[in-house]
Amino acid sequence: MIWNETKECMSRDEMTALQSKRLVKQVDNVYHSVEFYRKKMQAVGLEPGDIKGIEDLYKLPFTTKDDLRDNYPFGLFAVPKSQIVRVHASSGTTGKATVVGYTRKDIETWSESVARCITMAGLGHEDVIQIAYGYGLFTGGLGAHYGAEHVGATVVPQSTGNTKKLVTMMQDFGVTGIMCTPSYLLHIAEVIEEMGVKDQIKLRAAICGAEPWTEKMRLQIEERLGIKAHDIYGLSEIMGPGVACDCEFHKGLHVWEDYYLPEIVAQGTYEPLGDDEVGELVFTNLQKEGIPLIRYRTKDLTSISHKKCECGRTAARISRFRGRSDDMLIIRGVNVFPSQIETALLEMGGVTPHYLMIVDRVNNLDTLEVQVELDSDTFSDEIKEMEKLTKKIATAIQHAIGLAVKVKLVAPKTLERSEGKSKHVIDRRNLLD
Repeated sequence: MIWNETKECMSRDEMTALQSKRLVKQVDNVYHSVEFYRKKMQAVGLEPGDIKGIEDLYKLPFTTKDDLRDNYPFGLFAVPKSQIVRVHASSGTTGKATVVGYTRKDIETWSESVARCITMAGLGHEDVIQIAYGYGLFTGGLGAHYGAEHVGATVVPQSTGNTKKLVTMMQDFGVTGIMCTPSYLLHIAEVIEEMGVKDQIKLRAAICGAEPWTEKMRLQIEERLGIKAHDIYGLSEIMGPGVACDCEFHKGLHVWEDYYLPEIVAQGTYEPLGDDEVGELVFTNLQKEGIPLIRYRTKDLTSISHKKCECGRTAARISRFRGRSDDMLIIRGVNVFPSQIETALLEMGGVTPHYLMIVDRVNNLDTLEVQVELDSDTFSDEIKEMEKLTKKIATAIQHAIGLAVKVKLVAPKTLERSEGKSKHVIDRRNLLD
């Protein structure tokens, strides 16, 4: 819940008033503390006094990942480095790393955000929570760790690595909650089944994020492990994991909008959109001190609802993501998202959620091959049966994306498993340019 002063669930009017107050303060802060924002606002004739509340949010300029890279490493920091107690950074695989910094208060805000997510998943101070995100410059491990400690849980800082050892510790320590990527959790489920120890596992809830996943995958995880699985969302530029999470009804991810002001803008025009309209998710930091970003374009495609949830929470909800504008593939003029392939496969039965899309260009024509991993019960040496299944899968994918594809069936456990973010796409077209 997000509470007001009387410890009741905050109303929409109360939230709007709080957001407006914090936005006005933050805009004044970045104008005077960050040269980048001062110049951007001056370029469009804006002064801090022009922003009276969230109704004026649209007047402010956007911030992008390129802005962080262009100001590498500390150009967007709003406080002296002496006040920064921690830095995180992206891997920088597509250019310069994006660097973010945290004050001590930022760490407290972040911990509180993740703690709210953990509580919403039904975990608390009596639980043993295993953190199986990577630690280090990636925000996942330490973000989840501090949130779990904030609720008073016993934390097992497993990180990623030896999955059999992870499962053994899960048994020995009586782990009841786990935080990791959904694809890695499915791999953990495979190892648990291989070791034959499912009846010795006390796990009852998982909080998964760091990569897009479908409702079908959530249901598969819950069925295979006999647990409840929750979707957690975050990005290092805004804070890290814990910006939003779904409740037991799984009808959108509740945004902690007292800290992170969300909006949806139209692709291309970037005009503000209303509730239930799909567009790009944009966030403004209302409380962050180290590197407060204004109208940061996430490139995540979703919609937002401000209706009260069945769980009683009044916090805005973002719908399950449709994809990312920068993950979107354009193949023969058709927009294709990996999540569409995943949904089609999970509806099939007989296959695992592990797949690989290979995009190529042959004789100036884009081609798409989808490698699909069969489960152990479906895999067969019977050629006719495999040909029939291949055709069935190809038809299902074509219906999902509107393109004919080549499907290649591979044996169980053939495709590489990831302990971090899974990789589903190899685009070879750029290698030919």
